[in-house]
Amino acid sequence: MEISTGATNAQNTSEAIADAIAQLGDASPNFIVAHISASHDGRIVREALAARFGARTPVHGGTSCLGVMTNAGAFVDGSSGLGLACFEDEDGDFGVGLADLGDDPRAAAAAATRAALDQAGRAGEAPELIWLTAAPGAEEAVIAGVEDVVGAECGIVGGSAADNSIAGEWFTFDAENQVANGVIVSVLFPSGACSSAYQSGYAPTETCGIATRSEGRRVFEIDGAPAGRVYADWTDGAVSVDAISEPATILADSTFAPLGRKSAYVADVPFYLLAHPATAHPDGSIEFFADIDEGEELRLMNGGVDSLTTRAGRVAAQAVEGVEGEVAGALVVYCGGCMLAVREHMDRVASGVDAALGGAPFLGVFTFGEQGPVLNYENRHGNLMISCVTFAA
Repeated sequence: MEISTGATNAQNTSEAIADAIAQLGDASPNFIVAHISASHDGRIVREALAARFGARTPVHGGTSCLGVMTNAGAFVDGSSGLGLACFEDEDGDFGVGLADLGDDPRAAAAAATRAALDQAGRAGEAPELIWLTAAPGAEEAVIAGVEDVVGAECGIVGGSAADNSIAGEWFTFDAENQVANGVIVSVLFPSGACSSAYQSGYAPTETCGIATRSEGRRVFEIDGAPAGRVYADWTDGAVSVDAISEPATILADSTFAPLGRKSAYVADVPFYLLAHPATAHPDGSIEFFADIDEGEELRLMNGGVDSLTTRAGRVAAQAVEGVEGEVAGALVVYCGGCMLAVREHMDRVASGVDAALGGAPFLGVFTFGEQGPVLNYENRHGNLMISCVTFAA
């Protein structure tokens, strides 16, 4: 397998996609991953890829917050980054399926997965890996839909589509079509091995409580008290919910203090899946970017600039450990909220991943939710997370 990447900050879509394609040289891929700022025109991207690589080449496309990152650094200047990763693997099979989430995200994800397997010519089989992009809001149902088709043992790695201002301008696309509220599923049967890692850059504190009343992604009470008031106390007022007469966005203020849920243990050390507080409501409730079950323990987590800039490299290093021999390249998912919080340091993040991969090409996407296998055995959706999947040459 050979992987090549190209990325640019060009604001004009025609110029941007031409620049990225030119960086690929004479690549002849049988699978293309394209992640782009929502400011770009998806139709122009699709047409340019079809003209250069043929309309039948599978394309997995989704929007990314501000842009992308590669070995060359972070492409977020001008909020117009665009990046491509091309996979050349004559002995591998790849397929893509795109669907509108509609009123039944689980069924839509299942349909997209079946379509992807059909395109790969591997219907009824379980792929080595699923690469996933879906509109934010129903990621847990999307994962369930994919698993309905390929089983829970198949690793799912990906991130939720994102825009530049949480305005709902995200979209997903394949070689021919584009869907605003969609899901795109790629099935990967590479000729070599692949390995993934999924972590956060946060540490648990001693502060915790129980979600005593919750519905989906909205928590009304923690330890029997209004969730907003409890969270404000936990953060020593860093996230204020006082005198709210209408829903208030708290994403930026809560980025360094999300809530963690124990998901697994490694040698008696808990692994925490994060939930990012998104909106404070006048009734005292808090809405998150992930489902929280009633009765779950919620623990205040702590992060900082240094931990968020160094963690991606460590995640990439862990993914490298699962591949014997030379690494052909990697796909990286880095939370868009974390990226915005450490935007001035993103070149350092990219260089850390580059070093861990030994210079192998990679494409990184900035997402509004992250999916990955927890300790390689359970696919979960979380926030403020980082994942990396490496491919053997």
